[in-house]
Amino acid sequence: MNNFFTDTPDFKFHLKDPIVKKIVKLKEQDFKESEEFDFAPLNHEDAIDSYEKILDIVGDICANTIATNAESVDLEGPHIENNEVIYAKGTTEDYKALYDAGLIGLSLPRKYGGLNFPLLPYVMAAEMVARADAGFANIWGLQDCAETIYEFGSEAQREKYLPRFNRDGATAAMVLTEPDAGSDLQAVKLKAVFNEEKNTWILNGVKRFITNGDADISLVLARSEEGTSDARGLSMFIYDRNDHAVEVRHLEKKLGIKGSPTCELVFKDAPAELVGKERFGLIKYVMALMNSARLGVGAQSVGIADAAYREALKYAEERAQFGKVIVNFPAVYEMLTNMKVRIDALRSLLYETTRFVDISKVYEDVMRSRKLEKEERMEMKYYAKLSNVFTPLIKLTASETCNKIAYDSLQIHGGTGFMKDFPIERIYRDARITSIYEGTSQLQAVAAIKGVTTGVFLEQIKKYDTEVSDKNCEIRTKLHKMTEEYESIVQRVVAQESNELIDFHSTRLVEMAGNIIMGYLLVLNSQKEEKFVKTAKLYVNLVKSENRERFDYMASFEIENLELYKDVDIEVLQH
Repeated sequence: MNNFFTDTPDFKFHLKDPIVKKIVKLKEQDFKESEEFDFAPLNHEDAIDSYEKILDIVGDICANTIATNAESVDLEGPHIENNEVIYAKGTTEDYKALYDAGLIGLSLPRKYGGLNFPLLPYVMAAEMVARADAGFANIWGLQDCAETIYEFGSEAQREKYLPRFNRDGATAAMVLTEPDAGSDLQAVKLKAVFNEEKNTWILNGVKRFITNGDADISLVLARSEEGTSDARGLSMFIYDRNDHAVEVRHLEKKLGIKGSPTCELVFKDAPAELVGKERFGLIKYVMALMNSARLGVGAQSVGIADAAYREALKYAEERAQFGKVIVNFPAVYEMLTNMKVRIDALRSLLYETTRFVDISKVYEDVMRSRKLEKEERMEMKYYAKLSNVFTPLIKLTASETCNKIAYDSLQIHGGTGFMKDFPIERIYRDARITSIYEGTSQLQAVAAIKGVTTGVFLEQIKKYDTEVSDKNCEIRTKLHKMTEEYESIVQRVVAQESNELIDFHSTRLVEMAGNIIMGYLLVLNSQKEEKFVKTAKLYVNLVKSENRERFDYMASFEIENLELYKDVDIEVLQH
């Protein structure tokens, strides 16, 4: 039988990273829970064995249930019945398969029914689910909301809501966006008022573009402070679907990810519970939630890219033209090789980022039971700093590359790829949303540019460089040249003291940094496993010219040119 875990050796490779040992030890509190829970690991090797066994189960379900249902789910989609969202038949089967296997609430503590997994194996599972069906990945992946309740909710809320994920297979939703508040969440208007008589918060208003909006447990961003219009007036609330106080007004008709319901919701005197403190909804809780969402879309993008590549390779090996299979034509094998190389690079960045987030989160968790040592506090701060810029970096680079790989895969299929006869048609449509939701690529660049201007990316690049062995001196020289160009162009742009100019070039600067970082990660991978040697060489050669193009454009760009972009005559364009 097919298995998405065993056919991707990279997963086991990334579980072997040295820092994983520290993550697991902290997550398992020195493996003390083995005394309380029979299935808790006894040591690091036992923990890794548990992760691999669970991932093997996920890989089997993805290959033999979710992937086989993907086409029918895309055709059927969800619908509304008696004010409830009814999933497509295949979606229900997919979720039941994962629920029956105990795979809802993977990362939750065992006391709440979870498996207490770090983010790393959870994100690997998310990548496999997305490879099988990108739309279903949204439904399954929104269990991230449980993490937010665990991090910021009260103990009473944890005990009330968290066990429902594993025990009941509860679904979740992030209810943030509104008709007039898309990316600008500061403009949220949904009203929250505390009812003294009922001793509860009451929500009224409309939310739009809500993924899996009719979920069992929803995290809702609402305006709790009368007379405010900015982020300081927003709080986070839990809404329980069992209260039946929300109307599912509409399901969006979408280009892709059709199995995932996207809802317009009307809250009508809906009772809700405040999460954490008032006024921290956006500035603290949603920001934490969005970091997880960025990581989730990064995993989803890598999964979609992998699916697209595999479809292209399969087709190219079978399709014959001019007397030979098309995989033997240079134009085709160049595209295929570049796809594979970019996926290896993205996967390396994805799991590097996940490890950064993991270690900062496990330290936060440790703080619940004991005070951190000075060295631990510094380490947590260091990895949190990396997480804050690497999460938008992976979201930006993975989503944009995912779209490129899906495009190239369809191109290799030729005319047949444009038809619904092959999976690539669906995969191509599903890919498009990744660079839009959970913050567009343009917003990710603005978030990640801090890694450029504060020197965080450069500092990390130099750290990677110290780990490169002498046997990679040739490729290291190329990376040095790329780093010099990056450093000099950053200095040039920043020296002009224009935030507008920095924003204008933000995507170029962030992508340059990302290319160098992924180049180093592949070189370091090659020092541990031979199969990455070729990938590292090809990738650095590929992105060297891309970075040079960005460098040349910015080097010749004068700040006065911004006016040329701003002064476009709309009337002239219309004629």
